[in-house]
Amino acid sequence: MTDADGADDADEGAQDEAERTTIRTGREFEQEYRLDASEAGTFLIELGEQLRDGDELTIATDEWELPFAFGEPVELELDFDGVGEPELEIELELPGRTDEKAPDIE
Repeated sequence: MTDADGADDADEGAQDEAERTTIRTGREFEQEYRLDASEAGTFLIELGEQLRDGDELTIATDEWELPFAFGEPVELELDFDGVGEPELEIELELPGRTDEKAPDIE
């Protein structure tokens, strides 16, 4: 499909992916979002499907992508504070997976 300025959408998508920053091991990265519940739910469903279906996931925006190979066990923490304004915090911690193998025993 061609847009108003004559560019091909497929070429544009490939170009956008090439311009994304890939977040790799050895780097620290943090991003915080304030979303409505519906949008957060959609994100969690898609994340859950990646967790269920494999041992790697990728989180991405137009500017960056974060591929992550995870291991076991996955840590899930629930923290409920019912004093004052009630708040529920849900934290998921995924350990990184290593591709290292044990040395041979001879």
